[in-house]
Amino acid sequence: MVRDGYFYGAGSLLAAAVIAWLTAWPYAVPVLMLAAFFLWFFRDPERQIPTVPGAVVSPGDGKVTDVSLVNSGGTPRNRISIFLSVFDVHVNRSPIGGVIRDVRYQRGTFLNAMSGHSAEENEQNIVTVEGEGRIVIFKQIAGLIARRIVFNFKVGDHVERGQRVGLIKFGSRVDVLFDRDAAVQVKRGDRVQGGATVLAVLPVTQPVAQAVSAGGAAEREVR
Repeated sequence: MVRDGYFYGAGSLLAAAVIAWLTAWPYAVPVLMLAAFFLWFFRDPERQIPTVPGAVVSPGDGKVTDVSLVNSGGTPRNRISIFLSVFDVHVNRSPIGGVIRDVRYQRGTFLNAMSGHSAEENEQNIVTVEGEGRIVIFKQIAGLIARRIVFNFKVGDHVERGQRVGLIKFGSRVDVLFDRDAAVQVKRGDRVQGGATVLAVLPVTQPVAQAVSAGGAAEREVR
């Protein structure tokens, strides 16, 4: 379980105890149910990480809402969008192994994460990872309910494919952008699991050890 689960769960249990003490235990039942929800919501199951060279795994659990070709920084890239409802696991994982080249936090609105405009307008954290001679970008995008994006790494850090890297609290969305020559493995409407489902396979052009050797040192904080 994610540490936040204990924080929210313990707070709700304490509130339930106070309510039961001041009134009667039936009034505490809704708060106890809320505590149970928090403990369930912040679950963090283990996953079997694929070892296929060039595999791009899903950064989160959810439903694929879009598979398309977009223009990113003047470069055409494949984009896969995944919607995370409040019933999905919200722990985020790195789509590839490599070095974090950039972390950029962007303030924004809180549109419904299902909306196409949310990819550009919502609060989000944009992470660029270089590995196996390739660049993969993934976005942690806040949704209608989400108000807190957590990312636990900084520029220059090395991450493994499928490694836990952060969390988006409550409903949200993750986008993954990668080179157009990748073999996409999913389609719109598919259900995916973070760290376990292969979204695409990139042609490997450079050993990962070479990609890791040139890391940066700047540090940015996601608030």
